[in-house]
Amino acid sequence: MRLKFSFPTPYTVLMLVIVIAAITTWLLPAGNYSTLSYDADSEKFKIESTDGTREIEASQEALDEMGILISMEKFESGKIKKPISIPGTYQKTEPQPQGPADIIFAPIKGMYDVIDIVLFVLIIGGFIGVFNSSGAFDQGIGYLANKLQGRESILIVLITSMIALGGTTFGMQEETLAFYPILVPVFLAAGYDLMVPVAVVFIGSCVGIMGGTINPFGTIIASDAAGVNWTIGFASRLAMLILGATAAIIYIVRYAKKVKKDPTKSLLHGLKIKSPFKVIDREENVEKLSLKTKTLLSLFALTFAVMIYGVAFLGWWFQEMTALFLVAAIIIGVLQRIGERNFVADFMEGAKDLLGVSLIIGIARGVTVILNEGKVSDTILFYAANMVEGMSGFVFLPALMFVFFFLALFISSSSGMAVVTMPIMSSLAQVIGVPQEEIVNAYLFGFGLMNIITPTGLLLPSLAMVNIDYNTWLKFAWPLMIILAIIGISILWMGLIF
Repeated sequence: MRLKFSFPTPYTVLMLVIVIAAITTWLLPAGNYSTLSYDADSEKFKIESTDGTREIEASQEALDEMGILISMEKFESGKIKKPISIPGTYQKTEPQPQGPADIIFAPIKGMYDVIDIVLFVLIIGGFIGVFNSSGAFDQGIGYLANKLQGRESILIVLITSMIALGGTTFGMQEETLAFYPILVPVFLAAGYDLMVPVAVVFIGSCVGIMGGTINPFGTIIASDAAGVNWTIGFASRLAMLILGATAAIIYIVRYAKKVKKDPTKSLLHGLKIKSPFKVIDREENVEKLSLKTKTLLSLFALTFAVMIYGVAFLGWWFQEMTALFLVAAIIIGVLQRIGERNFVADFMEGAKDLLGVSLIIGIARGVTVILNEGKVSDTILFYAANMVEGMSGFVFLPALMFVFFFLALFISSSSGMAVVTMPIMSSLAQVIGVPQEEIVNAYLFGFGLMNIITPTGLLLPSLAMVNIDYNTWLKFAWPLMIILAIIGISILWMGLIF
């Protein structure tokens, strides 16, 4: 009897990654870099090291002596708030190997760390549940399918471009989880498979991060930590955004058209994957929308527009976004006059649909918990920096891009990666003679590229939204990743020449 291999669920994949992370804490030496932070009240620098905590006078001279290429103004203005690593201060410490109990506690601690994201996802689920009960969504998709008949690829171009724009301007990532319940039925109604909406949303955000022109959570923090003005290197990042988005759109459109023409060409063919969201009948042509439907659809769209505006211009984060969707759900329920009991039932049903996604987000953070508590995160950074030290510029930049690609597997936060790595890598760049802004670009290109496949980021929650296996996604994504990597390396080389 031949056993058929079945790829494990995202929960199992992440637990395996946590186990592997725990094993590394037994194999790698524990160690850390000293960190520096600014105390605005006392106007002093606080240095944390293996010897304890000490304070020194905050000045540009002190920064220069430590090899930190950041102006004092960045600390005083509050642009750099998180502790940064001090170059050349790595020291081995007492080992903190993570055992079975730590592995069990890791996803629980991870859930505590990301409870704001978890609540955001659950409230979005409730919001979608209440809205779907109105039937307005079904009619809206039927109307859209009727209007775009024969021109469905326009959806791919428009939505990928818009999400990439969100990524390049304010680092849109977690927010994209809100779009799957909307877009999956739209793309299925257009005749595509479940892979297309994931590619449009997820790859669109990753390309936006790679070409982060003004992203405050990636580009600006990284530039500040590297000691350069964020506007330097803008042309290279804009080129990455345009070329990367163009390549992604062409790649997705080609796949989508192939699947629409012959469904057996789909990577999901024969896998018996069902959409977790209601599938709209493509044959149902809606030529006119009622006033009630138009009102509900407008309120639905306005909610997302307000979210994007709030994040981009008002400094909103998960607390405000979560409250927005909760209030919007209540307003939609009142307009439908469904009553308190029906409202709660619809809301809970929608939240239940995204419970699995919420658990995956918490488990994924458990990987970072293990590495940090095992004291090997800085060790991995130390070894990575040593790998690229002493290379020529043309070898150094592509190698550094892949170092950031590798590090993004362990550090899933763009701002966290920036403050930890930039001071160290920028000091290496000064020795090699590479422009500081190209270090920032290598970081963005490598980090964004790894985001496309890393199980410790938002990929697995995104795949869980549509029930697609991780291995199937890898089959889809790897050719595009090679194309994006070539574009990124070419742009880094052009930055050296010009």
